[in-house]
Amino acid sequence: MKKLLYIITFFSIVLNAQSYLISNIPLPKTYIQNLDPYPCNEECLQNYLDNDMILSFLAHADRQLDNQEQDEIRMMNISILNLGSQVSNKLKIALLLPYKKIGRYAASTTNASFAYLLARNQSFELKTYNIESEEYEDIEKALYEIQENGFEYIIAPFTQEGAETFISLRPYENIYFPTINKKDLNTTLSNIYFGGIDYKAQSDLLLKEAVSPLVIFYDKSPTGKKLAAYEEKVFKNVNSLDANISEINLSIQEDDTILESDNNRTVVKFLIPRRTTNLEAQLFENEEIKRGSFIVNTPIVKSSMIISQLTMYDTNATNVLSTQINYDPLILSLTQYEDRQSMVIANSITQNNSVFIETNSLLGNDIVYDWINYTTTVGIDYFFNKITKQDRQYKIKVVDNQMQYPIELLQPSKTRFIKHFSAVE
Repeated sequence: MKKLLYIITFFSIVLNAQSYLISNIPLPKTYIQNLDPYPCNEECLQNYLDNDMILSFLAHADRQLDNQEQDEIRMMNISILNLGSQVSNKLKIALLLPYKKIGRYAASTTNASFAYLLARNQSFELKTYNIESEEYEDIEKALYEIQENGFEYIIAPFTQEGAETFISLRPYENIYFPTINKKDLNTTLSNIYFGGIDYKAQSDLLLKEAVSPLVIFYDKSPTGKKLAAYEEKVFKNVNSLDANISEINLSIQEDDTILESDNNRTVVKFLIPRRTTNLEAQLFENEEIKRGSFIVNTPIVKSSMIISQLTMYDTNATNVLSTQINYDPLILSLTQYEDRQSMVIANSITQNNSVFIETNSLLGNDIVYDWINYTTTVGIDYFFNKITKQDRQYKIKVVDNQMQYPIELLQPSKTRFIKHFSAVE
């Protein structure tokens, strides 16, 4: 085979990312031109890799490869070498960040977006727009600026209230809410996309594992209260566990403890204030909750405290159930193995790509366990496909503008999460 000649040039890309996280200094790009007149099949590409001829490999691997292992090597080296692409479609994506509302996610969703685009072998413009609140005026002003700057694709990690306000402006741009599930909003706009985890679908699957009494721990957060009310309604409706019960009308109750029974299916609910650290009053010698299923709709630290005290106060729990809220490796270090041995966690982060994981890791970002960073990455991937027509890296179905994430049930074992084999399977 004739020797390849490589012309490597460096020039700046237009990366106008006005953010405290992304520098305005343009990054140099490397371009590799393939002058070999002969085609190179999978065996040929592997030969280059086996002989450490990475530039020859990259010269031929100018598009997605069928061989997954080779394609991951291709994407990883594209990211490391900051290779440019010959694709001419201009990637312009805006991030609209209500930073006081979403806290640290203003930084991490920016990193997730940047990491994905950095790994995709194409010049891009990613710009962040920070707003202080999700009030109508702030969103309207930022949206006008985004429109003036020519952005037609927007990632917006908003709360439900903020998303409702945003939609009321009836924007014509393509908007993606990585934090919101469409079930929680009422809109028919075709340009609005949703990436939020379906907590109700996760609860449906978990409740098939539950026995009576069902003991629900929750906090005052909107998610905690909604899940507690939803799970109570579903569990007490025996037939609903095998039906489509996601549209049940809920009435949220604020009582600290609620004890109700229907068809011998008992539900006990405990509202756990943020400062509460001892559950003796709820658990000690409470015969109403013995040998029940316990579902925790609280953040990881609070959940770890609850799980430990279930053992301390001899509740003899049949199992402990949790949604995505507690899919976190911290559960492995904050609890004893014997305390979490019967725990089952629903998880929707089921697809990932080692290249994007590593690129995020270089920025101190997590897309393996953090679901908002994960759904942001899925949304950026979806918009990338719409703009460039290149294949999506995440094969997540989109139904009625909502990402449909598969759900798996996992158990936190001694050192990692393992698949839970349900008795109903």
